[in-house]
Parts: sequence; structure tokens; C-alpha cells
Amino acid sequence: MRRVVALLLAGGVGSRLNVLVQYRAKPAVPFGGIYRIIDFTLSNIANCGLTRVAVLTQYKPLSLMGHIGDGSAWDLSGRTRGISILPPKTGEKDWDWYKGTADAVRQNLGFVLSRSYKEVLILSGDHIYCMDYGPLIRFHRDHAAQVTIGMIPVAWDETRHFGTATLDDSKRVVDWEEKSLHARSNLASMGIYVFDREYLVATLEETRDEDFGKQIIPRALGEAKVYGYPFDGYWRDVGTIQAYWDANMDLLRPGSGLYPEACGIRTNQVADDLPYDRPPIKTGGTARLISSAVSAGCVVWGSAENSVLSPGVVIERGASVKDSIIMHDSVIGKGAYVERSIIDKEVLVGEDSVVGVGDSGIVNARFPDHVYTGLTLVGKKARIPTQCRIGTNCIVYPDVLEKDFLAPWLKDGETLEK
Repeated sequence: MRRVVALLLAGGVGSRLNVLVQYRAKPAVPFGGIYRIIDFTLSNIANCGLTRVAVLTQYKPLSLMGHIGDGSAWDLSGRTRGISILPPKTGEKDWDWYKGTADAVRQNLGFVLSRSYKEVLILSGDHIYCMDYGPLIRFHRDHAAQVTIGMIPVAWDETRHFGTATLDDSKRVVDWEEKSLHARSNLASMGIYVFDREYLVATLEETRDEDFGKQIIPRALGEAKVYGYPFDGYWRDVGTIQAYWDANMDLLRPGSGLYPEACGIRTNQVADDLPYDRPPIKTGGTARLISSAVSAGCVVWGSAENSVLSPGVVIERGASVKDSIIMHDSVIGKGAYVERSIIDKEVLVGEDSVVGVGDSGIVNARFPDHVYTGLTLVGKKARIPTQCRIGTNCIVYPDVLEKDFLAPWLKDGETLEK
């Protein structure tokens, strides 16, 4: 694996995650209580013995860079291993944002050419999965491939979100469609590519193609040996609010296939910005915890059912949380009720308030393509007044204060910002 260099693409906006990416890059969004989304790909890299990785950042990278640090949490620092964080390069005329996945790699070919690498492993930083890249690299070499794509079957109604391929008996890609409304195959790209370095460099230098799925892969089918590597483990693209919530809930579902501890997913606890370790979980005599993931530092006097609680969450006496994700240091006040909601960091839900209850058929008026499945979002550091009622498919922006509520309610599908 020492002749393989990994490029981790972590610069996407992730706009469909709405207020969750208001102040952070999508790969830096908290996940599963103690992790961030990018922890899964970084851990996969570390666990399979890769020693050189570059993280290509762009959109609001500060929280991501702070979380990664020097890579020590994933054993990616030292004389023979290392992690490099690469921002966008300066273009010929002005500052160039990456125009697509292929353009991001093109702008960093200097890193690819800096050592005698044989293959380039291109990964995404916004997927939840556990994978050993060793068999993938061996498959690529055994087939003398110039391009190998990690592939996984998805539901037919999801194929429109992915590049899909048809393989022959030798696993060679014979047909490719990019986000087709009427796909001929449900074998979807995982956003994982292995390229022969010489072929990748030549292709990116010869063309101005900007995206792998839309341009580079279709081009390669006509001139190179392109193979698909079938993967049968857990994998989920968390690019939408519903998919993000589903993946968190998979942590609580027996048999889902998502077991971060079992496959060695690591995180950077030092980046928690606290000068001390979180204390153990504390529960009061009235606490009820049912099928929930509860992190260190949580204080629970009320109840949590089928929910994910990040470190430092407080559920006060008489409060109840159900089917929800509550992030770091948020407080659910006395007698409050939260259902099917995603509550970002340091939120205060006032006493006797109700969040996430209403008519799930009324989609969010401002973001109907983001929030439409009955989930409600509350942004970072928002403060919800006492005895307030917030419906389903609602969005409360970060930093909203009690005084910003013009009424003690937010109707189904409404959005509130400062």
C-alpha cells in the first residue's frame, strides 16, 4: 500500500443538509454521537495501512481542519506516514474554487507526482461505511485495470442520485449512466475510484473535464480498461437530511450492519475544545433510556427513546426525546417533548415546549427539496422559548433567540431565522 496515495475529497458544500452545514463543511457534521462524518473514511484509510493521504478542502474548512489536526488520532502522522490538508489553488486570473471532483484532483496533481506512486485512490469524505481498501487495490492490479470503481447495489428509486454501471462477467464496466431518471442498472458508484497514476495524470492534463462521474468515466470507457469492484458491506451516502437521519438510526437498529466500534472507526476527541475529558453519563431516578446511544457527559433526568445523544446533552426532568438526534451540549428543558428532530450543538429547548409534532405531509415551504419527510431541524445555538410549539418539516436557523419568535409556535413547514 506504500505505492498508493489517497486523495480524500472533502470540499463539497452539502447544501441539502441545510442548517447543519451553515457553519461547517459537510464532512465535519457530527454523526452518531461522538463521530464526524469524515471519521469513517479517515479510519478506513488508517486501518488498511495507507500511509499518505491528502484532504482536499474548500467550503468552510476551519472546523474540518481543526478536527483532523495533524492526523495523530488516525495514526497518520510521523516520518513514514502523514496527512496533508490542501486548499484550492490560485488560478490564472483569480482565486479558483474547484469546479468538480476531477478539477479538484487536477489542481493538486503536484501532490500526486511528488513521489513514485503507482495508483491514486480517490475517496469521498461524506459517506458512512467501513471498508478495507486492500482488496480493492488488489482487484485493480489483478485485472490490470486503469480505472476501478467501487460499486454497491442501491434501491431502484435511488439510482437517479448516482452514477450506475453495468458489468460483464469479468466485472468490466460496459455501460455507464450518470444520475439517470431511468437507469438500466442499480449498481451504483460509491464515489471510490482507483486510477493508474499515469493514466489519471495524462487524462487530466489533456482535458479540462471537471467531474469524474459526468465526464472522466464515460471518456475512459472508450479508451481504457475500466472495472467495477462490487462491495457488499454497509454504505450510505448521507447527502440528504433523511439519509443522514436514517444512518444515525442505523446505529440503533440490530442487524443494520453499521458497527463503528467493531470496524475500528476513530475520532479526534482532543478537538472537542474542552480542557478536560467528559465525565461519565449521569442519570436521575426518573430517567428512562430505551434503544438509544448516549455519549459521555450526558445528564438525563427525563427520557430518551430511539435517539442519539452527543456528549454533554442534558434532558431535564419530565422532558422526553424520541426518534431524534441531539448534538453536543444541547439542553432539553423540563417537560419539553422532542420527536423526529435533528437538534444541532448548544441548543436550548425551553421548558414545556414541543418540537417536531404535526402534519408530516406539509413540506417545508422554503426548502421543499431538503425538508419534506417529517423531520424538523434546529440550528446551532438556537434558543426555543418556553411553551413553544414547533411543527414538522420546520427549520429553525442557527443563533435564533427567544425574541425572534413572533408567536409561541412555528407551523408545519415554516422556517425561522434571525
